[in-house]
Amino acid sequence: MTVSPIRDPRAGAAPRVVTVGETMALLHSEGIGSLAHARTMTIGIGGAESNLAIGLRRLGVPVAWVSRVGADELGTRVLRELRAEQVEVRAVVDPERPTGLMLKSHPSGGASTVRYYRSGSAACALDAGTLAGDDLNGLPDDLLAGAEILHLTGITPLLSDTAREAVLDLVERARAVGTLVSFDVNLRSALAPREVAAPLLARIAVAADIVFGGTDELALIADALAAEAQVAGASGEVSGDAASGGGTERGEDAARGGEDSLVRILHAHGIPEVVEKRGAEGARALSAEAVTGADANTLHDAEPVEAPGLRVDVVDTVGAGDAFVAGYLSARLEGLDLAARLARGNECGALICTTPGDWEGAAHREDLGRLAAGTKDPVVR
Repeated sequence: MTVSPIRDPRAGAAPRVVTVGETMALLHSEGIGSLAHARTMTIGIGGAESNLAIGLRRLGVPVAWVSRVGADELGTRVLRELRAEQVEVRAVVDPERPTGLMLKSHPSGGASTVRYYRSGSAACALDAGTLAGDDLNGLPDDLLAGAEILHLTGITPLLSDTAREAVLDLVERARAVGTLVSFDVNLRSALAPREVAAPLLARIAVAADIVFGGTDELALIADALAAEAQVAGASGEVSGDAASGGGTERGEDAARGGEDSLVRILHAHGIPEVVEKRGAEGARALSAEAVTGADANTLHDAEPVEAPGLRVDVVDTVGAGDAFVAGYLSARLEGLDLAARLARGNECGALICTTPGDWEGAAHREDLGRLAAGTKDPVVR
């Protein structure tokens, strides 16, 4: 069973960004306390890729979301919500597998817990052949070539063997047609142990054009790449310089504020643009295009650009990382410089923290600059 893609009815614009990944139904306990005692829950949807898609669309970027959902009411809800946000939906409705489910609760004030029930879900059946061959609900070459950015996360390749191969194939196809690959590490420890996830996520990261991650996530990638280089160096497959990448503790040292920053370390591994999401502390990034005359693969002497975080009254932090990436990529597509991209990403991430929900509080264009304005009147008249 299939559903027809929907384009922006006002602009009819082809997507500038395409993203692939699972969106699940979300049951949310609004009160504080254990789910064991919750009496009511609200229903919604959530998923890193769809959170990003909604964030981009609200900022004026045409975007397509590609996935699979079950032939059930929860799948219907996912498709309806995304279409209502004017995201182009390209999804197979699977009659044999259910839509995934997650439960979100607040065990204490300011803390959130998310549990996933996604094993055997429709999205776990994502596969390379269907994505490439389904003109209506997949990601055929013409759609991929027409987009400027393919955005992926580290969640999708850990869903299943077929999903892993689908992601690796998408990266190769995007590079073949000249579409930029954006990769948010987005580690989910429930999907795979760190030692299993790290080599795979590192493989995707070094093939990407833009890599996003929290400090611990980038350290994971840096350590995996350093370990790989050491093994290759010991076997004589790479030069001594490449093999001496600092050892497997280099990422940990950088995460603790060592001499080399994580963004510079990953840049030295050939990733053109690296963005470190630092939560309340803001963000830092290093990009080859921001350094005139520098070698994009080394940039040993380049200094990362940093942007401070914004102070807000935090209600819910889930979805903040996705909102940051949406803000950053939207600014990049507008041709803004690295500092402006980071500033917008920080603002979008901060704004979404002020409301409950994974994506409901994502910024619209008219919201940009609101935090900087610093109005003291809580009523907008």
